[in-house]
Amino acid sequence: MSASHDDSSPTRLHHREEVMGTVVTFDVYNNSGISPEEFLPYLQEAVAVLHHADKVFSTWKSNSPLSQLRRGEITLGEAPPEVAQVLEMCALAKAQTKGWFDPWALAGGVDPTGYVKGWSAQLSLASLVDAPITGAIINAAGDIASFGGLDATTPFRVGITDPLSPPALNCAIELRGAVATSGIYERGDHLVNPFTGEATTRALSASVTGPDLGLCDAWATALAVGGSEILELIEHTDDYEALTINADASRQWTSRFPIIDLETSH
Repeated sequence: MSASHDDSSPTRLHHREEVMGTVVTFDVYNNSGISPEEFLPYLQEAVAVLHHADKVFSTWKSNSPLSQLRRGEITLGEAPPEVAQVLEMCALAKAQTKGWFDPWALAGGVDPTGYVKGWSAQLSLASLVDAPITGAIINAAGDIASFGGLDATTPFRVGITDPLSPPALNCAIELRGAVATSGIYERGDHLVNPFTGEATTRALSASVTGPDLGLCDAWATALAVGGSEILELIEHTDDYEALTINADASRQWTSRFPIIDLETSH
């Protein structure tokens, strides 16, 4: 394993990891320079977190503890302790979203995938906090966990895809923490209304920012399906903000969503 770089003391390192059926990218920064050799143990630990989460929570791997739990072959008490922890957080997210995020409403048994990807990326990020860097971004198929910035005073900026014209960008945000985006413009009708069981959405794209990517992921799923009702809930939720992009190209966002319109940014 190695992080790609251009010289012996680069200001940015980049790594791609195939895991959880997708590619997760790591980008770390330090304008004073980064020693790839010194950073490698932190990267190895961060990558190991993702692979462990995949091993435990995969719904595609028949021998994963989650798959065994879904088939009734083991009890929750017999599963690794993180399974109970994740399901507890999913129950909390279900309550916060008034049931619009509900892993228990999906076919085939409980499926916390909509929370696990963000949760595992957030855990992975925690492995990098003590590394000799000023900031890091972990991008798990478009859902992003981060800390710090390009340097001590320059925060990260990331783009929000235009669902009507991907891969063009609709806008950008100033990123302080995490952002998750849910929608149907890439994967088709995969989001399910937990109250009806139908594959349907009220927004083409829903993005949620906040301190924890797992909860951002859950909120974004609920927002894409539930629409303006969920936007109002997020407005009154501490530390989380949201944006929706609709089929008529209109946008709605909470009062503190960190939006930067591309035509006015410099």
